[in-house]
Amino acid sequence: MKHDVKVYLRLLGYLKPFWGLAIFVVIGFAINAATEVSVAKLLEKIINAIQHRDQGFTSLFPILVILLMFFRGLGTFIGGYYTAVISRNLIFNIRQEVFAKLMRLPSQYYLDNSSGHITAKIMYNVEQLTAASTESLRTIVQQGLITCGLVGYLIYSNWRLTLIILIFAPLIGLLIRKASKRMRKLSSQVQDTMGDVNHVVQETVNGNVVVKGFSGQDYEQKRFYDSSMENLRRGMKMVVVQQLNSPIVQLIMSIPLAIVMYIALRPEIMQDTSAGQFVAYITAAGMLSKPIKALTDVNEKIQRGMAAAHSVFELLDMPEERNSGALTPVLKGNIEFKAVNLVYADGYHALHDFNLIVNAGETVALVGRSGAGKTSLVNLLLRYQDISSGQLTLDNIDIYDIEINNLRQQISMVNQQVVLFNRTVRENIAYGQLENATDEQIIAAAKSAYAHEFIMNLPLGYDTPLGAQGLNLSGGQRQRIAIARAILKDAPILILDEATSALDNESEYYIQQAFDAAMRNRTTVVIAHRLSTIENADRIVVMDKGRIVEQGSHAELMENRGAYYQLHQRNFEEQ
Repeated sequence: MKHDVKVYLRLLGYLKPFWGLAIFVVIGFAINAATEVSVAKLLEKIINAIQHRDQGFTSLFPILVILLMFFRGLGTFIGGYYTAVISRNLIFNIRQEVFAKLMRLPSQYYLDNSSGHITAKIMYNVEQLTAASTESLRTIVQQGLITCGLVGYLIYSNWRLTLIILIFAPLIGLLIRKASKRMRKLSSQVQDTMGDVNHVVQETVNGNVVVKGFSGQDYEQKRFYDSSMENLRRGMKMVVVQQLNSPIVQLIMSIPLAIVMYIALRPEIMQDTSAGQFVAYITAAGMLSKPIKALTDVNEKIQRGMAAAHSVFELLDMPEERNSGALTPVLKGNIEFKAVNLVYADGYHALHDFNLIVNAGETVALVGRSGAGKTSLVNLLLRYQDISSGQLTLDNIDIYDIEINNLRQQISMVNQQVVLFNRTVRENIAYGQLENATDEQIIAAAKSAYAHEFIMNLPLGYDTPLGAQGLNLSGGQRQRIAIARAILKDAPILILDEATSALDNESEYYIQQAFDAAMRNRTTVVIAHRLSTIENADRIVVMDKGRIVEQGSHAELMENRGAYYQLHQRNFEEQ
């Protein structure tokens, strides 16, 4: 409970910048509440006027009704409009904050959570936050003011009778409390299941080729049906709680009303009350049930928003990538691993007491079976993962003393899975820190990567938009664009994860040339799959199960007839 109050206060903290607009909200709803109470007073006046045959007031009455409605509408509009302004801006601000946070989370977060769940958080859950902040505040202000006004009028008319109504308030409070707990739980589940629905959609969209190729449509449809059904079920349970809550509250409200009427209709009680006052009192008491119903319904919004707030704040409070380094050296490219260990969260030991020195300008090829720890090694250099123990230095500076963005700006990486964005070829090559590159530089990089020729054959050359994921290019073309991006970055350290086994001979020839161009005058670490790359490397490091088995030049290792020799023989057979 105490935790909830903290979360709620934190959420309301986001409304602080809008306090000026909030004044308009209160003014609008105050006008609105005043008209509600005036309805009862107007009834009293008209009945008295009819009884005393007061012609003057009865002819004024229609104009008063229209005026009343005008002000009521005006009040609702002002209150409603400014609430919406606040709530849209609130969503905007929190979304910006969540997105900025996503950019700073460690890579592990993206391994632990599916993209579907992550997008559901930023799209759906953030939207739900307004339910607990602006929407519920709107109802509380609007209906709260009406309730206060009516109760005030009732006490002013006849305080003894009004006490009977107020006695039942605690009972209503208790009911609302019980319903809240249930709603909160269901609301979190609705939000989680929304993530599942999202996840299925994204997987099916991204994997549509496989879905079609293996006739997985029925299977995916069923997965989508199941997760949507689960979402629907939780949502319906919430509706039941919410819908039962209101009638029960209204039933409880009707009991004191009935008692009041019973007492009021005893002639000895009401002898000094005019018919007008009596009708006005009963009307006002009857009008109370509507705002009270609205105030009970607001509970569902608060619970929905609170469940969302918990999930969004949990994301905002996650530990970010460690970036304590303050140094921004210009690196030459000396790399040294000293007794480095890497243990994953699930206990898998990827690197054991790993020692390796790579000198500036040297090309080192890492070879070994899959799972030998080659990719883990590369992830440490880019700090996608953090060392469990030991030390990793660049130019004798501890990697953790270097500011993280500065570090990454000085390492070029070409991955096995090429990531291309839904933008033009030019924007894909000159991405991020390179966006100010000139056309000459971009074309020079593309030429070095042997990509210029095929780019010029595209419909709009460098201005051709690459569809989602760049799927309108062949595998070899995509890889050459990634190499062009790395060449343009011109970083002192180059990392190549070169899975070119999938390419045809022509592409492979070009990519080999492109790699050679990219490697010139820089420290290169290659996760090598192809013999030609390996044989040209200054040094070959053979890895197995997170340890170095042997290292040396191609000739030396062939003479040793050890692990490398066996890998080499097997490779030859395959080729």
